[in-house]
Amino acid sequence: MSTPKVEIYTKWGCPYCVRAKALLKEKGVDFAEYDITLGGPKKAEMRERAPGAMTVPQIFIDDQAIGGCDDMQALERAGKLDPLLGL
Repeated sequence: MSTPKVEIYTKWGCPYCVRAKALLKEKGVDFAEYDITLGGPKKAEMRERAPGAMTVPQIFIDDQAIGGCDDMQALERAGKLDPLLGL
């Protein structure tokens, strides 16, 4: 089974971003983090990939938009996160 690509768009000082990254680290999952604190091309990319998303974090697993921290934690509680992460 291949390891899925996990990406997370964050902003400095965001407690939800910290929690989301902590959960991924706890599971031993490598992820690419894109800091959009100052805007720029990565912020535009996030909005294109997740239309309507105005908050961070925005999390993607194998290019599938998962949503934010609360969404990822809901998947975890439902037992659906590990299969997405290939665990």
